[in-house]
Amino acid sequence: MRIVYFGTGEFAVPSLRRLSKAISLVVSQPDRPSGRKLSLQPTPVKVAARELGIPVESPERSRSPEFVERLRVEEADFLLVASYGQILSEAVLNSARHGGINLHGSILPKYRGAAPIQRALEHGETETGVTLMQMDRGMDTGDVIEIRRTPIDPDETYGELQARLALVAADLAEEWAPCLAAGDYARTPQDVLGATVAPKIDRAETELVLTDAAVAQYNRFRAFSPNPGVSVATRFGRLKLLKSRISDLAGTPGTVVALNPDVIVACVGGSLRLLEVQAEGKRPMDGRAWANGARLRIGDNLLAN
Repeated sequence: MRIVYFGTGEFAVPSLRRLSKAISLVVSQPDRPSGRKLSLQPTPVKVAARELGIPVESPERSRSPEFVERLRVEEADFLLVASYGQILSEAVLNSARHGGINLHGSILPKYRGAAPIQRALEHGETETGVTLMQMDRGMDTGDVIEIRRTPIDPDETYGELQARLALVAADLAEEWAPCLAAGDYARTPQDVLGATVAPKIDRAETELVLTDAAVAQYNRFRAFSPNPGVSVATRFGRLKLLKSRISDLAGTPGTVVALNPDVIVACVGGSLRLLEVQAEGKRPMDGRAWANGARLRIGDNLLAN
């Protein structure tokens, strides 16, 4: 069995490790600037591949003729793709004997696209999963090989759910690899009528609005934690919300409705517990410590003017 593995993010690392002995080449996105100094950082998959001693390629354009020829030289049985970040051309998919197989973090055809796990959380889904699918020219439109489902905990964040689904994906990849290499597997076309999309996260979406519904804001907190992270515009400046829970306490949206044992701020139809926060230019701290420093009282309005 011979596999070329396409992956970039944390979601793709467990499957890479699980099948490392059969992977002859890893393809990941190029190093990108990160951190305050904007120094170039390798992707999580690239770091793992180096640890495993597997050759890595990081083309800006995987569809270039030169890179397609590089893939053909590998004579792979199939390409395995997880959280890669580029749509693969037909020429790339055809470079392997049985084409490309994708590990996608949703129950397809729901949440096709770049951010399936985050969008499922944002929309308050109670179930998700990983779809093993045959790739075609479209964006997550190929035939389904298997779907592995799992419930979503009501307080689960993106980071927690992604870690769980990454292990589900690794199980699927390991179980199916022999059949995929042999081309011995059934495929079921997706139900086009049930398709939804999961677009990339825009930075503007990560600001919570305390004058909107508490459930919607809590789901956005879960969907965007720990990255890209969420914040609230307050009269004290921008406040990052690192840990939170929803509460049924009611009050005027934007006002403090409790300070002990937790700081609780009202939204519409409920409220949010500010368990851990980070003020501008400060280190992370628990919500009560921040509230004490800001000298907050019950009934105070947190909203920026």
